[in-house]
Amino acid sequence: MIDTHSHIYLEQFNEDREEVMSRAIEAGVKAIFMPAIDFNSVEQMEKLSHPRIEFYKMAGVHPCDVEGNVTKNFEQRLLEYCSRDDFYGVGETGLDYYWSKDHIEEQKDSLKIHFNVARQLDKPIILHNRESTKDLLNIMEAEQDGSIKGIWHCFNGTVDEGKRAIDLGFYLGIGGVVTFKNGGVDKTVAQLPLDKMILETDAPYLSPTPKRGKRNEPAFMKFTAQKLADIFEFSLEDVVEKTSNTAIELFGILERK
Repeated sequence: MIDTHSHIYLEQFNEDREEVMSRAIEAGVKAIFMPAIDFNSVEQMEKLSHPRIEFYKMAGVHPCDVEGNVTKNFEQRLLEYCSRDDFYGVGETGLDYYWSKDHIEEQKDSLKIHFNVARQLDKPIILHNRESTKDLLNIMEAEQDGSIKGIWHCFNGTVDEGKRAIDLGFYLGIGGVVTFKNGGVDKTVAQLPLDKMILETDAPYLSPTPKRGKRNEPAFMKFTAQKLADIFEFSLEDVVEKTSNTAIELFGILERK
């Protein structure tokens, strides 16, 4: 399995990160992609290594952290990080109107800058969305010139919204919310193509059932994978193979090794 979205570098894992990695290996996790929250995330990411798990870094500023960050040299700094060969994506970025609507225009400016960097470097962009779907999809459409690729992280939209994102060249990040009993995401996902989905955790957030309420970790991705297997009536092995191959292709792992 490939966890395409994990904040394993955060302080929530400082006390037992080795044990978390051991459980991930036991569960079958082979690689972890780490989207940034802000530029300070990079230093934390660079401390991580493990002989049996591959770590892949990304750089970006989360929409909840844009306040005061979108300065004159913001794009240049983002470009410098993402240009490095050991960075595999741009983000996470996006829009979030849940926590605050005080900086919507700054969020949009930041998002467009991230799109510009992704376009220049031909690297995937990782999109966060919370109560901002209409604006996010409109910006995705405006920015798509045929070269943009990326992931709608933690997809929980409607069938039509999912199809629109796919038509715009994006993949759907499927995490713990698909296992929530009354969330309805499972019913939506069932009407969308599995070959446009990738697995993720968003650790330490959004733990899947039956671990809901606990700190999330990469090992818990097995519950999400099994839920997809149940939805599509595939074997767990087939779901893991399909989603992992999609991630490998999207991020160009093999080509850059």
